[in-house]
Amino acid sequence: MDRTVIAYVIYLLVSIGLTIWVARTLSRNGRIFLADVLHGNEKLADAVNHLLVVGFYLVNLGFVALYLSDDETIANARGIFEALSTKLGVVLLVLGAMHLANVYVLNRIRRRGVMEREQEPPVPPQGWVAPAAGA
Repeated sequence: MDRTVIAYVIYLLVSIGLTIWVARTLSRNGRIFLADVLHGNEKLADAVNHLLVVGFYLVNLGFVALYLSDDETIANARGIFEALSTKLGVVLLVLGAMHLANVYVLNRIRRRGVMEREQEPPVPPQGWVAPAAGA
């Protein structure tokens, strides 16, 4: 079997495995966060969480597929490790950037929800004061 094909197979297995692991981690922990942001609306939290995970899969697996090709032929075992380290390093950086983007978006949603809650007074007004006559 060609060394380049071996490198492709290893790259795909590791990249897809990492993408699935990160997506599941984001889904599990993001669901709790979304439920808090959406005031306990579990159905909406599950729906938003699922949409975020699907988008995460599409972007990352699309990148993994696009980044698969390589112009150089791999001549030896050292070449396999060098090609894999470069490709997997870039995939890890993209996964990290996607993770940070998801956290940023979720934080923006949470911040907006907190601001909406703070607009309501903590207690209803108990009365009013008439304006002064000279004012």
